[in-house]
Amino acid sequence: MFLRLARQHQQVVQDLVMSLQALSIVLEQRGYPTSCYTCGDKIKSASFMVSLGEKHLIRFLVSDYGITWMEIWDDRELMKLEGAEAINQLQELSDIAKYPQQKIHIVKHPQENIHLLK
Repeated sequence: MFLRLARQHQQVVQDLVMSLQALSIVLEQRGYPTSCYTCGDKIKSASFMVSLGEKHLIRFLVSDYGITWMEIWDDRELMKLEGAEAINQLQELSDIAKYPQQKIHIVKHPQENIHLLK
């Protein structure tokens, strides 16, 4: 059972890395500065960053060790999410690529939202 779960987790990581690479390309085309770096040729981890505006940065890390979403404002970490919560926030970010004219809600604090309109 544990070996099966480990393989499933590795597949999720690989899927996330490939999705981050594609998201980086699309967001770059939409005018958002992005970077997406992978480690090694086996696609086992990635570091994804996007600037959503002046002083507003999102960083998403994925590896065999975990999945992390960090929202940074003016060089200060506002929020850090892990696991499924981090992936849910990544879905919100990907909506910018899918619906560039729609209002997007990115978490700033658990009680507040930043409303972006592109």
